[in-house]
Amino acid sequence: MAQEFTILGLESSCDDTGAAVVRGAPGAAQVVSSVVEGQAALHADFGGVVPEIAARAHAERMDVVVARALDQAGVGLGDIDAVAVTAGPGLIGGVMSGVMCAKGIAAGAGLPLVGVNHLAGHALTPRLTDGVAYPFLMLLVSGGHCQFLLVRGVEDFTRLGGTIDDAPGEAFDKTARLLALSQPGGPSVEREALNGDAKRLRFPRPLLDRPGCDLSFSGLKTALLRARDELMVDGTLKVQDRSDLCAGFQQAVVDVLVEKTRRALAIYLAENPAAPTLAVAGGVAANTAIRAGLETVSAEMGVGFMAPPLRLCTDNGAMIAYAGLERFAAGQVDGMTLAARPRWPLDQGAAGMLGGGRKGPKA
Repeated sequence: MAQEFTILGLESSCDDTGAAVVRGAPGAAQVVSSVVEGQAALHADFGGVVPEIAARAHAERMDVVVARALDQAGVGLGDIDAVAVTAGPGLIGGVMSGVMCAKGIAAGAGLPLVGVNHLAGHALTPRLTDGVAYPFLMLLVSGGHCQFLLVRGVEDFTRLGGTIDDAPGEAFDKTARLLALSQPGGPSVEREALNGDAKRLRFPRPLLDRPGCDLSFSGLKTALLRARDELMVDGTLKVQDRSDLCAGFQQAVVDVLVEKTRRALAIYLAENPAAPTLAVAGGVAANTAIRAGLETVSAEMGVGFMAPPLRLCTDNGAMIAYAGLERFAAGQVDGMTLAARPRWPLDQGAAGMLGGGRKGPKA
């Protein structure tokens, strides 16, 4: 029987301060506790996340969130085998807050420190929730990322494609701002789309005319802006027009994701996996229209489909704790030299999707 570990995980890559305790072995673990403090109210007046405000909030809340997670789990630091923390990618101020807190805990309690790639946390969540066997295909779709990943192991990821500009969640947020809807934009646009006609306004389906699994959503957002301006009368948009805009936009996103997923599945299935599975994670995975489209294409291609519970799709400490558990079980431990990284692609051999710089590829 595989050795079991109890891992404390810290997450602070964007605007959610999370801490959790996960116990078990790779592929057979459970969430003992998970605490997440969101920052939506702090950023509401700015139409998006303000990095400086987010970093300050993480620094103020992280120790409190950790204490609550330990208390809910009924454990002390003496019961923890290792501390796992998001070391990137993300907003550098927030990532630094989490890393410094984790270092303090590890040093004070004499515990091993495990740095975790935030994207790996999302990508390995199906292993935590459902014990999904390697290899599986992961569609990571969130506010900041959109990638198809062939997941073969805890540090073995092959990117089959991804966005060359905006991530879907970012496009939903910008659409909400253009239509004067509340943030976060994803749920607002989805609610508005329920009353809309998805066929009334035809939006482009970017990159479907090109081979491969790469995606683009920037042009879709621009098309929505133009359609909105054409529908406005004296600077006012009718309620039904707004609903139709949301429905048309959302359907375009669904169509693009479904077709690109079909292509990624074909590549994945060529490897003849024993138990083929498509998993989806990230905040946008909560969108019911997108999830229904992915479930349909999976069924058509004879592939199992799974999506973690919503609380584990969005940023949280449990996914970091679990990814840390897999790394720790494999003997991968970091020291006090662990650095916060704003950029950290999972597939180290792939070219940067969104450009790069002195600090390496962005994604």
